[in-house]
Amino acid sequence: MTDQNDSGSLLPFAPPTIGEDEISEVVATLRSGWLSTGPRASRFEREFADFLKVPSALALNSGTAALHLALVVLGVGPGDAVILPTMTFSSAAHVIEHVGARPLFVDIDPVTLMVDLNSVERLLSAQDGNGHVRALMPVHLYGQVCDLSRIDHLASAYRVHVVEDAAHALPARTAAGMVGAARLLDPDGPNNMVAFSFYATKNVTTGEGGMLTGPAHLVARARILSLHGMTQDAHARYASDGSWHYDVVAPGFKYNLSDLQAALGIHQLARLPQHHLRRRAIASRYEAGLMAVAEVERPSAVNEESNAWHLYAIRLNLEQLTIDRGRFIEELRARRIGTSVHFIPVHMLTYYRERYGYVPEDFPVAKREFARLISLPMHAGMTDGDVDTVIDAVASVALRYRR
Repeated sequence: MTDQNDSGSLLPFAPPTIGEDEISEVVATLRSGWLSTGPRASRFEREFADFLKVPSALALNSGTAALHLALVVLGVGPGDAVILPTMTFSSAAHVIEHVGARPLFVDIDPVTLMVDLNSVERLLSAQDGNGHVRALMPVHLYGQVCDLSRIDHLASAYRVHVVEDAAHALPARTAAGMVGAARLLDPDGPNNMVAFSFYATKNVTTGEGGMLTGPAHLVARARILSLHGMTQDAHARYASDGSWHYDVVAPGFKYNLSDLQAALGIHQLARLPQHHLRRRAIASRYEAGLMAVAEVERPSAVNEESNAWHLYAIRLNLEQLTIDRGRFIEELRARRIGTSVHFIPVHMLTYYRERYGYVPEDFPVAKREFARLISLPMHAGMTDGDVDTVIDAVASVALRYRR
């Protein structure tokens, strides 16, 4: 067992895995004379929709933009509330604030760390003056998938929309198909929309970017809103067969994805099945290598093929250690291992504490599990030797500070 990354360089947490196809496509885009939203962004949308087997998809400049537009086209606004888990990235709560609604946080399941649906049901049944609950925002965390069948049941029973945060969930699957497919299709009832992220660390990256899927009429409305509320984008106006004329039908946003970014996404998406197989193999190697480290709790559902394996998040058994999570991360850093933590519960962040009066103990499971979480390096470019280096470092720190 080694005590140090012998190369001396930091083993990074999650760098993008970029190949020659992506580089060539970006160069071709630069030479094409069309850099903003155009033919490559349209191609990326079509291929993404085909991959997920959905009728339409909208490419955007971030997953946050996708969440925001989903709420807007579903009519969520002032006087409404949206239920979401506190264990998520803060942008999920921010977009609820942006539309004038209230985020209603709930605690998490102690096994999966995803939304506690019993808490969701209690909030839905109480409707206790925090605003009319208009939507649920389940977060598919680390690559796992929430219990969508129960979420759909709650949505139908209480007539609320579902906006899935699937930033970690490509290409996760359920019994009904790949995450991202529209399910609640009653035109007079609840609908679901799904937001994906293509941030630099994601399983598919465009550097910055996102995608929105859902019922075709809602995606079409989001498309108009994504570019200033204009009825024609620049490519439609300036292409050889285009027309300069446009109208503005709503005060929209500037959320479009450029062709330069889509050039990356086209080939990232094509290689996603190959990258997913590699992530599964890395997860299995972590599982086998960390099995003997009693101070570490491995992720649940390690061998499920449905997991997207965006992250490999361990939990420390702190009662068996003489150091806390922060010191454990420092020790890994000293061994040249990059890590992260996903996530600081949103109710513990200053803005939400001060605005709504939360204290950390309001959601005790999230508070407890956050204190022992560490995300280990996970990306398709990792070699078996890289994985073994991380395992050795984790085991070394656990052994040195074993109680």
